[in-house]
Amino acid sequence: MKAAILVFPGSNCDRDLAVAFRGAGFDVTMVWHKETTLPDGIDVVGVPGGFSYGDYLRCGAIAARSPIAGALADHAVRGGYVFGPCNGFQILCETGMLPGALLRNAGLKYICRTVALRVEETESAFTAAYKQGQVIDIPIAHHDGNYTADPETLRRLEGEGRVAFRYVVTPNGAADGIAGILSENRRVLGMMPHPERACDAMQGGTDGAALFKGLAQALVAA
Repeated sequence: MKAAILVFPGSNCDRDLAVAFRGAGFDVTMVWHKETTLPDGIDVVGVPGGFSYGDYLRCGAIAARSPIAGALADHAVRGGYVFGPCNGFQILCETGMLPGALLRNAGLKYICRTVALRVEETESAFTAAYKQGQVIDIPIAHHDGNYTADPETLRRLEGEGRVAFRYVVTPNGAADGIAGILSENRRVLGMMPHPERACDAMQGGTDGAALFKGLAQALVAA
């Protein structure tokens, strides 16, 4: 199993993501944003959290137009897995791989704490290791995590079972408490919380580890 982690100027969770993937048994390659291709045989691409390009223009807007973005899009079109936490979620929305946008938090303040999430959907490789309705504790650290989309998009996400995670208590004003969503083929996941920061008991919890282990199990089974 092979994972590629994209690295942008301002990324600060790329190493966290690499450690989480390695802990689940993946061989990990770091890919600089100026590259135009991904290594051969990549199963999943991680788009890390942080502040790519300093969050200039809009969060994720410049990263979505970086040289590596084309290869990321091609990987997704081929049916490859893509996972983007926090700034990664913002980038995936900016590329159009996921619908909607991440706006400034409703309270206009940066939020950094552990929150409770409810697992809404287990019909994906990312969530299969959880139980439907399970509540997990995952850290958040963002200033622009207020997920929004037009009413029709929200209805479609709900009706198609593409809301992967929902906040038990919404910290940022996100529509319908949405914390993470899946693409139509369920192989692209974007979420504002950081499961990669919840994979080691020494960090305060391990509720995020199941996401990476579930994806690994799905790839082995395939």
